[in-house]
Amino acid sequence: QVQLVESGGGLVQAGGSLRLSCAASGLTFSNYAMGWFRQAPGKEREFVARISGRGRSTDYSDSVKGRFTISRDNAKNTVYLQMNSLKPEDTAVYYCAADVDFSSSRYAGGMDYWGKGTLVTVSS
Repeated sequence: QVQLVESGGGLVQAGGSLRLSCAASGLTFSNYAMGWFRQAPGKEREFVARISGRGRSTDYSDSVKGRFTISRDNAKNTVYLQMNSLKPEDTAVYYCAADVDFSSSRYAGGMDYWGKGTLVTVSS
C-alpha cells in the first residue's frame, strides 16, 4: 500500500521560511517523479514544483520560481520543498504526489498517488 505523508506545515510570517517533507512508502521511490501541489480555500489545486526520479530535472510554477526549491533523498524515500520569502498568497494546503511518468507530473490529474496534505499559513 502506497503512503505519502507530508509534514512541516505551520504558521509563518510573510518573508519567512518553511521546509516541507513528504515521506513515501510502499513504492520504489526512485522510479517515481514527485510533485508538490497546493490548494487555497475556494481555489483549484495547482502545481507548485516537481522533480524527476533521480533528481536530475526540476520544474517550478512561475509563482514560486526563485523562492521555492524541491529536492529529494532517495535513500530516505523523502522529497522536500524549501519555501523562502513566503507571501500571504502562498497560504494553502500543500500536497505531495507521485507519478511514474515525469512528463505528466505537472498535472494533478496525471498523478498516481497523493498525500493528505499539510497546511501552510502565511500571515501578513
